[in-house]
This record gives sequence, C-alpha cells and structure tokens, in this order.
Amino acid sequence: MISYRVLKTKPLISVVIPVKNGSATIANCLNAIKGQNIYNQTEVIIIDSGSSDGTLEILENYDVKIIPIDPKSFNHGATRNLGVKHAKGEFVVMTVQDAIAINDTWLETMLAHYKDPEVAGVCGQQIVPHDPEKNPHEWFRPQSSSTIKHVQFRDRMKFEALSPKEQHAVCGWDDVNAMYRRKVLENIPFQPLVYGEDMFWAKQALEQGHKLVFDSAARVAHYHFQYPEYTYRRTLISKLFTYKCFGYERVDTYTLKDYLLVVYRNFKWGCAPKWIFHNFKIIYQHRKATREVLEAIENDTMEKLEKELSLNVPIGIQKTA
Repeated sequence: MISYRVLKTKPLISVVIPVKNGSATIANCLNAIKGQNIYNQTEVIIIDSGSSDGTLEILENYDVKIIPIDPKSFNHGATRNLGVKHAKGEFVVMTVQDAIAINDTWLETMLAHYKDPEVAGVCGQQIVPHDPEKNPHEWFRPQSSSTIKHVQFRDRMKFEALSPKEQHAVCGWDDVNAMYRRKVLENIPFQPLVYGEDMFWAKQALEQGHKLVFDSAARVAHYHFQYPEYTYRRTLISKLFTYKCFGYERVDTYTLKDYLLVVYRNFKWGCAPKWIFHNFKIIYQHRKATREVLEAIENDTMEKLEKELSLNVPIGIQKTA
C-alpha cells in the first residue's frame, strides 16, 4: 500500500479509478483531477489490477490511495463496490484511467446538483477531442449547447409501465463519468456484472424513486480505438446486456446509407483516406454483431453467447489506425 495525502478534513468527494497497465494515460487523468477547483476537498482511490507497465511508478508521484487486487478477481461491479468501501467522501465519482476532465470545474458542475436532496446520481458526458491520432468521425462536434435532464419516478409502477425501449433510454448511465451520493451507493451497490453495472444501477435507483441527473456540461475526454474485434465484441456484449436487463431487442445498427455518409464526411472534414476504410470496418462489425445477437435471442442461445463473452471481455486501447 502506497502512502497518500492526508486531508486536514474529511474529503467531500472520493474519486474511484480502476486501473490496469494505464501508463499511457493515467498521468493525464490524475493531472486533470489535481487541477480541479475543489481538489483540496477530494481524495483519489486507485484500484490496481496487477499493473506491470510502470503505472505504479507513475502513481508514486501523486497523492492517491492504492488498493491492489488480483487481476483474476476484477469485476466491473464488485471492484467499484470495493472502491466505495474505502471511500470517505460524501460523494463518490466513478471514472476510468483514460478519461480526462476537460476543464477545472468538472467536479463542481456535478456537485452543484446535490443541492437537491433527492438527487442520487449525476452523469456527465464523454467526448472525443479533435486529436489527429483519433478517429475524426468520432470527434466532438456539438450541434447545440449543453443540456440538463432530470429523471425520476416517484411511483415505481410508472417506471415499470414504460416500454423496454423507454426504460433503456432513461437508464443510459455511464461509469466513465458519474458522481453518486455515497449513502445511496451503500444502499444500492453495483451488481457483480462483467458489463453494464452502471446502467443496471440506474435502473434500480429509478425503481426505488431516486432522482438522476444527466448534465452534458460535465465532460471528460475519452477514446478507445475501434479495432474490428473490439467493435464486434463490444456490440455483442452491449446488446446482449440490454436485452437481459430491459427485455429490449436493439435492432438499431448502421445502414448502407452510412457507408456513403462516411465517404461524404471524410471529404467534408478533410480526413485522411485511411479513415474511410477504418469506419467501413466499424460499420461491418456492428452490423454483424447485431445480427448475431438477434439470432441468439430468436434461437434461445443467449446463455452460450454470454458465457463466451464473459471469458473474453473487449478491452479498449489507445492505438490509432
């Protein structure tokens, strides 16, 4: 256990970050947290799954508390619950090793919503910065100003009366960028899932009458390179989880028109030709995975597919095309 900064007072916010071999990005992530206006009221908890790439050496330069775990024991839900157990703040922020707050008011923006005692959680927005090494078709190009949305169902029956598609829409939660009231997390812990622990938590919170806030002004830069196998498996596991959690068959996917739009946008934005072929691959893999999930639902082979995916969860990387 590495020693860390001892705050003079109890921290207001605990930031929990699961980490494994994050040497390429963890310094930028922590520097952005350290630059927050309310950093002096913040503690940072790292849950490290056996990093061996120099991450631990980088962390020696920061005031963080490190909780080491066996890599084999990592689980998106259970590992985050461990972070909550060690958290001392009234509010807990969940983020990841390659997410970077875009300004010094990221934490303040989410914290401001807790003036309302009914708010249990606040979810921000992920964006892809205009970096030439990242897929320009995913760059953040807002068409409107930031928005704030409040979601609450005081009557559980009203939530349950929503269609599966509507339930999925209001539970679009994201642990890359979310703040929670710790007491609520203790009462509604994450489920030990390999994927979707955040969306399932949002569903449980809404069923119990809590208020959730979505504030797109609380932004972090976050990017994973969509290599073919990642896109394919990520789409499979996402749509499989959506069906299991909400009973919603997500038939949404790219159309043939989207192939043409890739070419048009590539020329419109002056992108390198390589991105045309790269995005063609993304479209193809997404369509392929969507068909496979729908076939598994129709043929009642979901358990077999789920078992295969649990043994090989897709891992994001930072490399480019």
